[in-house]
Amino acid sequence: MHVDSSDGVLELTFDRPGVRNAISKAVAEQLVELLSDVSPAEYDAIVLSGEGDAFSAGGDLEAMTAGPDAPRAEYEAITDSFGQVVEAMLECPVPIVAKIDGDAVGAGLAIAALSDIAYASTESTFSCAFVRVGLIPDTGGTFMLPRLVGLRTAKKLAFTGEFFDAEYAAEIDLINEAVSSADLEERVTETVERLGRRPTDVIGMTKQALHENMGRPWDDALEYETMLQVQARHSDAHEEGVTAFIEGRQPEFDV
Repeated sequence: MHVDSSDGVLELTFDRPGVRNAISKAVAEQLVELLSDVSPAEYDAIVLSGEGDAFSAGGDLEAMTAGPDAPRAEYEAITDSFGQVVEAMLECPVPIVAKIDGDAVGAGLAIAALSDIAYASTESTFSCAFVRVGLIPDTGGTFMLPRLVGLRTAKKLAFTGEFFDAEYAAEIDLINEAVSSADLEERVTETVERLGRRPTDVIGMTKQALHENMGRPWDDALEYETMLQVQARHSDAHEEGVTAFIEGRQPEFDV
């Protein structure tokens, strides 16, 4: 992966254009390592994109050519590395913005779904393509996809592996918005700048609450929400937000 950072933004780019940014075990492990080292004290946002004309074509098929007779441990290690990507993305305390300009297929689609905010160019194409190579959705696909698009739509996408465009991806809430390729960079930049004006640590707590409470009964969810809100009320961000409101000015977070 290509890594760049400036002005509180960490840019992570899948950088294997020769194989349409297919994700190997090594790439998955690198992404996990990068996300695990991120601190809200250092970054306001992470932008995840792909080099060339694909976001990611999914798992590296070269890693799947050993066939069904390969040692089970080999496949478990590969699948586990993709599972660690799910954990790293969902638990990352800094918001992840996907900038999709090209194909997002298989694990590429799943990573788009795992991102906190996602924009795609109208030239982009999506597919939950696992079934096309005799696999079930992984990289969190069976967990996140039905939560975003609904169970019935998730089944159709996963069972057929059909390709669809960015407008449809936005319509079913797989992504936030489809924009022209010329406007994609501007839309992502606008969002990142807006995130930079908000308290990143509180955004991380909000993300934590939303993810943790997805599977909880309402009373347990309320208890967890209350616990995190008490932490937020004791934060510097809350003090600054209230003070700025009383003084009639814009808050200055993370200063």
